[in-house]
Amino acid sequence: MLTSLGANVSAAYLIAAFTLACPEMPSAPTDAVPKPALELAYAPNGEMLPPTNYREWIYLSSGVDMSYTAKPADMTMFDNVFVNPDAYKSFVRTGTWPDKTMIVLETREARNKGSISQHGHFQGTNLMGLEVHVKDTSRFPGQWAFFDFASPTSNGTLFPPSASCYSCHRAHGAVDTTFVQFYPTLLPVAQSKGTLSPEFVKESGAAQ
Repeated sequence: MLTSLGANVSAAYLIAAFTLACPEMPSAPTDAVPKPALELAYAPNGEMLPPTNYREWIYLSSGVDMSYTAKPADMTMFDNVFVNPDAYKSFVRTGTWPDKTMIVLETREARNKGSISQHGHFQGTNLMGLEVHVKDTSRFPGQWAFFDFASPTSNGTLFPPSASCYSCHRAHGAVDTTFVQFYPTLLPVAQSKGTLSPEFVKESGAAQ
């Protein structure tokens, strides 16, 4: 009994001494890695500031030599599509796009010779074009707008409302004037949620 009591008292003294000698350690932050903010911002002249981190967003799809006209361009190019993560998560839940959605279309050169590749095409490092389709209901009367960027670091210039891209997207976009029909992971979501546009359903024969 005396031995056990002495051990307990000694342990209590050690704990007290350690507590006095060592200040309280700061608690670990609950969110050590800050979440990236949506880079939806405009210059004073109305141009859009470039979305510098769009390649860290959700990748939706790639197209090769896609063209909305009968005769495609002579050179072979890849179109890569990205969307900001918050908009993607909202679409998965609802089947449509929330306000502040940004869809980035990146066009890159296609190469057929390099390293061990013997046939087919792969994407080169040269960026051929960059466009943004943005939903900003408080800024644009039609809710959506298109911006063209001369380079990844330059500001984007607004396509005027008379540009054919607006009427084309309204007439053929599968969901909320966007070409979800070309995004293989999102088209089934829109079908299951019943959010396909009547125009697209009629055009493609797709069932809601």
